[in-house]
Amino acid sequence: MRGRTAGDGDRGAGTVLVLGLCAVALVLLGVLMLVGQAAAAQARASTGADLAALTAADTARGLRSGDPCAAAASIAAANRVRMTGCRIGTERGGTAEIVVSAPMPYPWPAAIARARAGAPP
Repeated sequence: MRGRTAGDGDRGAGTVLVLGLCAVALVLLGVLMLVGQAAAAQARASTGADLAALTAADTARGLRSGDPCAAAASIAAANRVRMTGCRIGTERGGTAEIVVSAPMPYPWPAAIARARAGAPP
């Protein structure tokens, strides 16, 4: 132990600690970005489903011309979602039930949203 002082064994420990904390912060930032992407995809799916259901219901009631499901599919595509289900009921002049999916940019399942719209009561 000649020539060494009491704190020499700790030299460089701060650098390793800071590098470890930076790695943890980067991982947490990545997770936060993925959660944000998932929330944005879910919001996009919900909005697309709502608008597509309103369009299909209006078309079924005769306020717009054309096929209700085709009109809903075009509105869904304009909102960057894909319509995966369309059902037009007969109650109250045509109640539309729409299911859409919004793809995720990562290999995760797409965000799914459902909406129902019809004539006012």
